[in-house]
Amino acid sequence: MKKKLKIVVPVALLLVVGGVYKTVLAKPPQAPKPRVEGQVYVLPKEFLLNLADGRFAKLSVGLVLAHDQATAGAAEGAKPPDGYGTLEQEAVIRDIVTDDLTDVSGGDLIDRRRRDALKRRLLRDLRKHTDVKVEQVLFTDVAVQ
Repeated sequence: MKKKLKIVVPVALLLVVGGVYKTVLAKPPQAPKPRVEGQVYVLPKEFLLNLADGRFAKLSVGLVLAHDQATAGAAEGAKPPDGYGTLEQEAVIRDIVTDDLTDVSGGDLIDRRRRDALKRRLLRDLRKHTDVKVEQVLFTDVAVQ
């Protein structure tokens, strides 16, 4: 009987101490860091662009916006024009995208490095000419003909 108590008492103490540590002293598990910081907004109307080499491109553009960036229009209940979303200054964003991408070569949109350079240029111009808090530019669909 004493041999059983010598085993049971320390095991019970370890279980109690472990339970107290886990419920009271241990730090709560941290939520995993999100892979995309911010909210993703895809411009609802795709772009059809003339390229420098006589070709054309059809592409969709998405923006990773800061968490505090509102995507609702300024007027509550106001419906945007057909093909446009609820992001404020969307027309200005579309103008910048069109200006920056018209007359680029088809290779610039096909090659990954040159496409990334175009995204960085768009990001710089969007930050410079709009009040929209853009974190990243995405080309969600690209077709060059």
